[in-house]
Amino acid sequence: MRVAINGMGRIGRLIFRRLFNDPAIELVAVNDIMDPQNLLYLLKYDSVYGTFPDELTLAAGNTINGRCPVRVLQNPQPVTLPWKELEVDVVIESSGRFSSRVAAGEHLLAGARKVLLSTTGSDDIPLMIYGFNQAGISKDTDIISPGGCMTNCSVHLLYILNAIGIETAQLHFLHSYTSRQELVDAPHKEYRRGRAAAESIIPVPIDLHHSLERVMPGLKGKLLSLSTRIPVANGAMADFTVQLSREASVQEINKLFRVAAAGEYKGILDYTDEELVSLDYKGNTHSCVVDGSLTSVVGRHLKLIAWFDNEYGFTSRMIDWLHYWKASGF
Repeated sequence: MRVAINGMGRIGRLIFRRLFNDPAIELVAVNDIMDPQNLLYLLKYDSVYGTFPDELTLAAGNTINGRCPVRVLQNPQPVTLPWKELEVDVVIESSGRFSSRVAAGEHLLAGARKVLLSTTGSDDIPLMIYGFNQAGISKDTDIISPGGCMTNCSVHLLYILNAIGIETAQLHFLHSYTSRQELVDAPHKEYRRGRAAAESIIPVPIDLHHSLERVMPGLKGKLLSLSTRIPVANGAMADFTVQLSREASVQEINKLFRVAAAGEYKGILDYTDEELVSLDYKGNTHSCVVDGSLTSVVGRHLKLIAWFDNEYGFTSRMIDWLHYWKASGF
C-alpha cells in the first residue's frame, strides 16, 4: 500500500513516525506548506513522544531518506498534488482544512484511490469507527472519516453499556490542551479558548453527541457532551454519567468491560483495576481503557471512567484502517 499524508500537524507527524518503518505500508510523500527543514526538525524532536530513534535526513529534491524515500511537498491545493504520478493508494487528510466530500475529493481528482480523514468530517462523508462498523464499508467507498479520539472512545463504551440499556448519558472529557487554544491570553471568537491553555481548566463545547447519533441512531436525544481542557500536553479521561434502564452492580459493569477487552474488543478497548494516572497511558494504542477502580453506581445511576492517549490511541485506529483496506484489497 502506498500512502501519502496531507497536513503535518500533531496527527500527521505522529502518523509519519509510526508508518516510517511499517513493513506493510510504503509512505511515499507528505505535503505541508511549512519549511521542509522545520518539518524535519519537528519529526525528529517531539515534546510528548521524545526524539525519533531513526535517523532522518533531507536529501536533494526535498526527500526524507528512510526505508522508503519520502517526498516532501509544499502545495496548498490538493487537486494539483502528484498523487497519480506517485501511484498513491491512500491519502491521509490530516490538515483539518479538507473535511467535506467536495474538498477531500480533490485528492481523488489528483489521482489517489482513497482518502482517510483524521477528523469527523462533514455529514456527507461516511463515519466509520474501527472496531464497530468497519464491516459496513464497500470497495466503492473512497472517502471515510474514522471519527476522532473522543468518538472512538465513546462508541465502544456506549455500545457495551447498551446491553443493559441507556436512558440518558452525559459525556465529559478531561482532555489535554490542543493547537486550537492559545498559549497566552489572546482574542478568540470562543472567549474561553483564547485563555492561556497551560494556566487554566477550560470548558470547551463539542458536538460529539451529534457524531455518536450518526453511528448509533438508537441513542438519538439521549446524549450530551462537553470537553474540559486541562493543563497537560497529552492524555485524556472520559467521565461518563449514565442513567441505566435497570439497576446494575459495579461488579456486573466491570465484568462487561473486562470480558469485552479480552474478547471481541481486544486491541481496541482495554480494562484495568490499577490505580493509574493519565501519564501512564502515554503511547497506549487502545481507543480507551476502562478504569474499574473508579466505577461507581447509585441505583440506576452509573459513573464510568476511562483513559486514553488522545493522539496515540486515535492514530492506532487510523493505522488499523490502512491495514484493513490493504487486507480487503481496497
